[in-house]
Amino acid sequence: MAITLTNLHTYPIKSLQGIDVLEVPVESRGLKLDRRWMITKPDGMFITQRKYPQLALIDLKMTKKALVLEAPGMSTLEIGLTENTGVTRQVQVWDDACAALEVSKTANQWFSDYMDMPLQLVHMPDDTERKVEAEYNINNHITSFSDAYPFLLISEASLADLNARLEEPVPMNRFRPNLVVSGTEAFAEDTWKKIRVGELVFHVVKPCARCVFTTVDQKTGVKGVEPLKTLSQYRKEGAKVLFGQNLLQETNGTIKVGDEVEVLEVK
Repeated sequence: MAITLTNLHTYPIKSLQGIDVLEVPVESRGLKLDRRWMITKPDGMFITQRKYPQLALIDLKMTKKALVLEAPGMSTLEIGLTENTGVTRQVQVWDDACAALEVSKTANQWFSDYMDMPLQLVHMPDDTERKVEAEYNINNHITSFSDAYPFLLISEASLADLNARLEEPVPMNRFRPNLVVSGTEAFAEDTWKKIRVGELVFHVVKPCARCVFTTVDQKTGVKGVEPLKTLSQYRKEGAKVLFGQNLLQETNGTIKVGDEVEVLEVK
């Protein structure tokens, strides 16, 4: 059975909704525009749906020149893709500190009003290089404001296996993958070491440890216990619950929905 890339997703603003794309450039930090923006507190510490599930209710669309955001009770916010105030802010993503640019006072106020707490929106400029953690960094790779890696891949079969165990199935958006593939057995991606997607080669470097983010319904912003509760019963290694695989690219280029996926090496 042929393995095929069936879906591509980018997440321009960390922890907000993703955008489905049919074709996308693969750049040094990951998919083009993926997690290049981030919401932080005034001290630079990032926020996510782990603690603030109401972020799921912010609707995000992208035009050729801007991000367009809407949220309950809020006016529409438009953010130019190159917009910034020129002010550098030091921000924090887990243990990583890096420089970012403040986007606009208007964006800061919009997010602050929606969340009822002081916040700012920042953008990662091209001259900021946030390294992938050294243990798995095969070629001095960098990433954006992702949790740790530039790409996450999950197979449709793995989600189907999980949903067969749940009382109520969950959609793929609970897991925020960049690449979704079909034509595999469940969890076949766990065995892969190197793959080709279209013309580009990716290294499968480590499984993705999952957290309470997966329990937030992306339509309602309500946090529950599933699917993490069920996953922990059969996908737990040590203290970590694993679902999906993190990738690093060998070269940059373009990938598109429908690309053939070839397994070049297994673990």
